[in-house]
Amino acid sequence: MTRAETIEKPEIVCLCGSTRFIDQWNYWRQRLTCEGKIVLAIEIVTSQDMTTDPQHADPEMKVKLDELHKRKIDLADRVFVLNVDGYIGESTRSEIEYAERFGKPIDYLEGK
Repeated sequence: MTRAETIEKPEIVCLCGSTRFIDQWNYWRQRLTCEGKIVLAIEIVTSQDMTTDPQHADPEMKVKLDELHKRKIDLADRVFVLNVDGYIGESTRSEIEYAERFGKPIDYLEGK
């Protein structure tokens, strides 16, 4: 028996939400990882500054990052939306619609 056969495959969770709530991202990455889940999340933490933040200042980069995050949704078993205070921005809404289209289960931090 190989090592892979003795360990149950961990659930893969993709976090989605606004980068303005980076503290929530950090909390949930740590919590879910400690629960034994594989967490897919953003890798570029942005400042939200409209002039220097690549997600806001560089439209081509924004498109690339959004598409890359959808590939993470493809890999995930489920999506967890960090909708702090109910906030769901345009990119997150697009990610939710994408996940729904492909039948990914979606959980929300705060209701739906």
